[in-house]
Amino acid sequence: MIIEGEKFDLTNVNPDLAEERIKATFDPYQLGNFFWQGQLKRRREIVSYVEAQGAELSPRMPEVFMSRMEQMEDVARLSVGMAKHAEKVIDVFKPEEQFYLNSLICGFNGSPFHLHLIMALPAMINNCDDEQAGEWLPKLLNRELIATYAQTEMGHGTNLRALETTATYDPSTEQFILNTPTITATKWWPGTLGKSANFCVIIAQLWTNGKCYGPHPFWVQLRDIETHKSLPGITLGDIGPKLGTSSNDNGFLRFDNYRIPRRHMLMKHAKVLPTGEYIPPLHAKVGYTSMMYVRSMMIYGHAIYLAQAVTIAIRYSCVRRQGEINPGFTIVQIYFAGEVKVLDYKTQQYRLFPVLAHVFAIAFTGIYINQLYYTVIGDINAGDASLLADLHSLGSGLKALTSWQITKGIEQCRLSCGGHGYSDASGIPSLYTMVAGSLTYEGENIVMLLQTARSLMKIAAECIYVTDNIEKIKENEFKMQNAISGYIYRKPNNFSQINQNSNVFDYLEAFEHNSRRLILSSFDYIQKLKKLGKTAEEAWNEAGVQLCQASKAHTQTFLVRTFIGTIPKIEDFAVKSVMEDILWLYLSYELVHSAVGLLEEGFLSSQQMDIIRKKMFDSLEKIRPNSVALVDSFDFTDRELRSVLGRKDGKVYENLLEWASNSPLNEYDVLPFHEKYLGSAMREARKKREEMKLFFECSGSSVKDASTKNKKKKSKSKENHLQKLAINTSKKAAIGVASAVGGSIALSVGGLPLVAALEVAKYGIGHKDLS
Repeated sequence: MIIEGEKFDLTNVNPDLAEERIKATFDPYQLGNFFWQGQLKRRREIVSYVEAQGAELSPRMPEVFMSRMEQMEDVARLSVGMAKHAEKVIDVFKPEEQFYLNSLICGFNGSPFHLHLIMALPAMINNCDDEQAGEWLPKLLNRELIATYAQTEMGHGTNLRALETTATYDPSTEQFILNTPTITATKWWPGTLGKSANFCVIIAQLWTNGKCYGPHPFWVQLRDIETHKSLPGITLGDIGPKLGTSSNDNGFLRFDNYRIPRRHMLMKHAKVLPTGEYIPPLHAKVGYTSMMYVRSMMIYGHAIYLAQAVTIAIRYSCVRRQGEINPGFTIVQIYFAGEVKVLDYKTQQYRLFPVLAHVFAIAFTGIYINQLYYTVIGDINAGDASLLADLHSLGSGLKALTSWQITKGIEQCRLSCGGHGYSDASGIPSLYTMVAGSLTYEGENIVMLLQTARSLMKIAAECIYVTDNIEKIKENEFKMQNAISGYIYRKPNNFSQINQNSNVFDYLEAFEHNSRRLILSSFDYIQKLKKLGKTAEEAWNEAGVQLCQASKAHTQTFLVRTFIGTIPKIEDFAVKSVMEDILWLYLSYELVHSAVGLLEEGFLSSQQMDIIRKKMFDSLEKIRPNSVALVDSFDFTDRELRSVLGRKDGKVYENLLEWASNSPLNEYDVLPFHEKYLGSAMREARKKREEMKLFFECSGSSVKDASTKNKKKKSKSKENHLQKLAINTSKKAAIGVASAVGGSIALSVGGLPLVAALEVAKYGIGHKDLS
C-alpha cells in the first residue's frame, strides 16, 4: 500500500493489523486528505514539530493517574509551552490549526486557552465595534490575558430570555452596574471561569432608562492583571468535580454592584448612547451568533472524537481474537489457525461499521454548516440577516441529533472492546465523558429540537394554507429550491420507488417523505388541539414529543442529503468507490431504523424492507476488507488517540502492563494504610477464630464426660444444658466466630452436636440470647 509516494511501514507491526492494511483497495492518504479538506500534509507537519519538542510539550504521565491539582498544573505548563511555540508552527489566524495544536498538546480536556479561542475570541470578533476591536482583539490574540464566555446561570441555561444577571446603565457616571440578584442568577459552568480566566464576555439583561432590553454581551475584567486576585464586587470559584474534563476549572461568578464603563458593552450590533438611549440591532437574533459559531464547530469537532473512538475499536477488533466461527475445531487446529478476529463476526461489523459511516456523515455536514456560518456572518456584516433564522434552526437540530449519535456511537465502541473498553487504557472512557456534556451544554437537546420545530411549523403552515393564493403558490415554488427545507413544499409520491437497482436518490426520497409526514402531522395535531380549546402554548406543549420526532427526521434528512452531495466531490476513483459503500451502509442502516411510520403508512412495503436490509448486510461485507484502512485514513497518531487498544502498531497486550505501571498505587508493595485497617482487621479475625477453636476443644471434653455419667438422660436435656453453657460462658467468642464465618457454623465434637454453634447459625448475630 502506497501513501503519498512512500511505502507504509508494516515492520514492527502486529501481524494481524499488517494483514488488514495489505488488503486495502484504496490509498488512505487520499481519503484522509479529502476528510481533512486538503490539510493532511499540514497536520503531519504540525504533529512532527510538536513531537520533536519532547517532554516540553508532552504530558508528565497519562492524566488519569494524576490528581486534579496535578492535572491542572500540567495543563497550565503545557499551555504556556503551546503559546511559546504557536507562532513557530501554525498560522494563529486559522482556527482549525489552533484547535489541532491545542488537542495535540493539551489533550481532551483542553487548556486555559481553549475557551479563550473557541468562545471568547469569536464572541468579541462578532460583537465588538471597530474601536473596541482595535483595543481588545490584539491583546486576546497575543494571549496577554485569558478570557472566557459566561452565559449559563445556575437556574437558567438554554432559555436566554430568563437570564437573571443584570447590567443597569447609570447615565450620571456612564457606567453599567452588574448585579447577581438571586442565587439562581449565579453564573455557573463556564470553563476556566473558576481560577484561570481574568476577563470574560458576560451575557446579562440590559436595563436602561427603566426598561429591560433583553440579554446583551459585556466585556468584564474579573481579576487583577498582576496579582490575579478577584476584584472587589466579584465572587469567583470552581464548581467542583464533574463527569469529565477534570483539568478544566468550570466556575461560578457573582456580582455585587460591580461597575464597568459604558463602552464595555459590546456595541457592534446594539448600542447604548451616553444619555441611556438604546439603539437596537438589525436582527433580533443577531446576538446568538456566538452560540451558532460554537454549535457549528461542535458538529465537526465531535465527529473527530467519534472517529477516534471507532479507530480504537476497529483496530482492537482486528488484534483481539476470540472463539471460532466453525465449531468442532480441535485444540491443535485452533493453535495453528488461531482464534477468529473479533471483527470477522457479523455482529461486530454491525456494531462498528454504522458508527464509522456516522463519522463521515456528521463530519461532512459539519463542514457544510461551518461554511454556511461564515456566509451568514458575511451577509450580516453587509446588512443582510435573511439567512440567520435558517442557520439558527438547522444548527439547533444538528447540535441535538449529532451529539446524541456521537455519544451513543462512542459508547458502542466501548462495548465492542469488551472488558478492556472499560479501562482508561482504551482511551474511550475519556472520549465519552468529553462528549457526554455536549448533550446539554450549548443548548439542552430537547429544547434545541423544539427550536427547530418552530421554523418547521411555519413552513408547514405555508404548505397547507396556499391552495387558493396564486402569489403564495409561486413563492412556494421558489422555496422548493431551498437546499434545507425545499422538499417540504413539494408534492410527495404515494409509494417508494426503492428496488434492487435503486440509486441513492430513491433512498433520499424515503427520508424526505418520512420527514414531511412527521412535520405535517405535527402541525395538524396542534391545530386539532386548538380546536378542542387548547391555547397555542398548551397545544405546543402537548405536541412536544411529535415535534421533536419531526425535527429529528428533518435533521436526519439534511445529513443524508449532505452525505450524498459530498461523494461526487471525491476525485480519486478508488476512494470514491469505498466511500460509496459507506454511503450505502449509512442510507440502508438509517432507513431500517426509521421505517416504522413508512411501513404503517404504506409508503414502503415489506418486500422493499427486505431489499433495504440486504443492501445493509451486503455493505457490511464490502466494507470489511477496507475497515482498518478507512480508520487509518483519519491519520490519528498514538499521541492523539491516547489509547493502548488503538495503537497504530497493534501491540496491545505488551503495552497494557507498561500503561498500568504508571498507577501511583504501584509505588508501594504494601499500601501505607493497609496495617491500620485491613491488616489489623484480618489479624483480629484470626485471633477470634483461634479462641473459638480452643473453646470447641474444651466444650467437646465436657460433653464427653457428661455423656458417660448421664447415659439414661434424654438427649434434649443434654442439648439444653450445653446450649446454656455455651451461651453464658462464651458469648463473645461465639459472636466473633460467627462474624468471621458469616454465622454458618455446623461442627460436631466426639460425634455429638455442638448446640451453641448451631444456635448461632440458627438465630444469627443480634438474637436476644446473644445480645
